[in-house]
Amino acid sequence: MEASLHTLNHLFAQLGLPNSDDDIERFIQTHSQLAGPVSLADAPNWTPAQATFLREEILKDADWAEVIDQLNARLHGQ
Repeated sequence: MEASLHTLNHLFAQLGLPNSDDDIERFIQTHSQLAGPVSLADAPNWTPAQATFLREEILKDADWAEVIDQLNARLHGQ
C-alpha cells in the first residue's frame, strides 16, 4: 500500500490554517464536538471555500481523501 502523500500539517496549510502540530491539536480540541451525522465539510468552523475543498476531495477520492478522513475521525472523537 502506498503511503499517504499528505499529512494533517499539509492539509491545514492547504486550508490556510496554522499548521504546526500544536496548532492542529488545539484546533481539534476546540472543534472536536461534531455530532455523528454532521459531515466534516458541514461543520460550522469552515469558510465556504474550505468546506468546498473538503467535500470535493472526498467525493473525488483524491490524494487528500485519506488525511481528510483522519481529520474527520479526530473531530468526531474516534
